[in-house]
Amino acid sequence: MKKLNMTEKISYGLGAVGKDMVYMLSASYILYYYQDLLGVPAAAMGAILLAARIFDAFNDPVMGLLVAKTRTRWGRFRPWLFIGTLTNAVVLYLMFAAPPALDGAGLTAYAAVTYILWGVTYTMMDIPYWSMIPAFTEGGSEREGLSTLARSCAGVGSAIVTIVTMMAVHAIGGADEVTGFKWFTLIISVLFVILIGITCVNVKEKATVDMDSPSVGAMFKALLQNDQAMTVVLAIVLINTSIYITSNLVIYFFKYDFGGTGWFNSYTLFNTFGGGIQILAMMLFYPVLRKFFSNTRIFYISLGMAIAGYAALLLIAFTAMNNVFVLFIPAFFIFGANGILSVLTTVFLANTVDYGELKNKRRDESVIFSMQTFVVKLASGVAVFIASLALQVFNLSSAETTEADKLIDFSAAVAASSRVGLRMTMTLIPIAGLFVAIFWFKKRFILTEAKVQEIAEQVRAARGE
Repeated sequence: MKKLNMTEKISYGLGAVGKDMVYMLSASYILYYYQDLLGVPAAAMGAILLAARIFDAFNDPVMGLLVAKTRTRWGRFRPWLFIGTLTNAVVLYLMFAAPPALDGAGLTAYAAVTYILWGVTYTMMDIPYWSMIPAFTEGGSEREGLSTLARSCAGVGSAIVTIVTMMAVHAIGGADEVTGFKWFTLIISVLFVILIGITCVNVKEKATVDMDSPSVGAMFKALLQNDQAMTVVLAIVLINTSIYITSNLVIYFFKYDFGGTGWFNSYTLFNTFGGGIQILAMMLFYPVLRKFFSNTRIFYISLGMAIAGYAALLLIAFTAMNNVFVLFIPAFFIFGANGILSVLTTVFLANTVDYGELKNKRRDESVIFSMQTFVVKLASGVAVFIASLALQVFNLSSAETTEADKLIDFSAAVAASSRVGLRMTMTLIPIAGLFVAIFWFKKRFILTEAKVQEIAEQVRAARGE
């Protein structure tokens, strides 16, 4: 198989930038937009977002099956990648452009329909994107290198949105955040289409093993038989759920706990630092650690970093918190760990494709990577449901305020018990989830570097290569 050239690698990475810009905008701000700004009840939003993820339990594996069955002159993956991107960009804009005339049940229904459609179209694009890695790379260094590049670029995309969203929303709409989100989302949607378009033009899939596609029943059976894929999948759910709880609540933390009339400036500064650390973690910290430690060891180091960061955040939250720079301490550990873990989980999952081929005599890259799409969205759904329940219990919302009120110090109107509950939800629950991930992974994961190389050689021998 011919190795990827630099143009193909860069083009593939640009697609990851656009893809994760879109995902981070939805994952981090959909609850805030509908619950805090438009007034949809937090419990209703939590139910909508979780129900959408349950729907994806059926949609994502079916999408993986459709990709596996696709045969066109443009290849198996690129048609779905482009169509999914175009439709997802349109739906993303509609999701953050709720008609002003809607309220009550109508607004809740609009949020539900657009969010479910967003999940469907995102799956249509995301599964073929990640499925391309094992389809046109050899196992070992090339696959690990491309996975690292793609995850690093994805981190850049998510970091960009994390850093600039509230700054751009306020620059565009002023105190009217609803208008700011509408036009900012349009900009992100256009960039998304352009960047994935570059991927589709320049990345042409290489030859892969041509097998009959499995039935839905056989597909689920293959997944259940691939114990290493399921081990990685559950670890991803635990890690991402823990991190997404915090990412959904951190904006509320700054608005209602850290406080101040310019809370969004502190929020932007915090995210700018965190986003920069996340990018450095992918592009610098991980490669440096990789020179000294195995991927498995780095995985445990990163989980330990995240736990330490959450513990520090909880302790600092009970101080005066009059300086945002103090919060950079937990941000360093949490964002740094998140960056490294996002690379590692993709590498681990890609390696399970060869393992599954050797064990089950079938190469199911689309099926395996459909699980990554599903579990990431499942984790997002569970996390936002937990966050929504917390917001409902602690009664945090600014939807009833007037435009003139939107520059007040919201923290002054929030009960101390609500602030304590918010702190506990965004730190203690993630710590518990990460400890469970450590225990699960240590007990079940066997794909060390030596084992992966051994499996790759056995797969090549079985193919007669």
